[in-house]
Amino acid sequence: MNIFIVDDHPMTVDGYKNVIYNFSNTCSFTVAYDCKTAYAKIMNLKGGKYFDMAIIDKGIPEYAEQKIHSGVDIALLLREINPQCKIVMITAHTEFLVIYDIYKKIRPEGFISKGELTPNNLLDVIQVAQKSENYLSPFVKDCIKEIWKKDLMVDDYNRQILFYMSKGYKLKELEDVVFLATSTIQRRVLNMKQAFDVPDDSSLIKTVISQGFI
Repeated sequence: MNIFIVDDHPMTVDGYKNVIYNFSNTCSFTVAYDCKTAYAKIMNLKGGKYFDMAIIDKGIPEYAEQKIHSGVDIALLLREINPQCKIVMITAHTEFLVIYDIYKKIRPEGFISKGELTPNNLLDVIQVAQKSENYLSPFVKDCIKEIWKKDLMVDDYNRQILFYMSKGYKLKELEDVVFLATSTIQRRVLNMKQAFDVPDDSSLIKTVISQGFI
């Protein structure tokens, strides 16, 4: 497996390589410590020699001339030039909006915060991503869920649905007051129950009221 590691800390890069090499000594590594070098490595891919996986830190020195400002831009470039490459994003950022923005733009096969990273779960991320599945660390999942809740609650239709449900309306009765098909209303309610991790309509109403959404 040909692995591309992009991180501005040489000791961190060496740590990743050692962990991976102990798992599989057949891997080869390409390394970049900044956006400019990473850009050049990607643009030089040719002759069918592509990366199988990339481990990319968001916070690396930018390459302003090419408008490559972070590891996110490097990941986007990889999606374009080397679309079969599995991308693992790593970040020291803990802001929910930053985490959600990375997830939404890249949809990485693996995503974990540096604060959670250990040799064992680095291998977990790699093994899951290799299978074209998705590994989201617990912190990343929590961030995405919180932002998803807020996105859902910004929607006027969702707030109307919840408001009328809180007044005792049944799902089949909502069609006449929110002017959406019953199947659409059911799908929206299901999405909200998943976002708030509740099992039924009653729990959903109690939760959104307690959190101040209606």
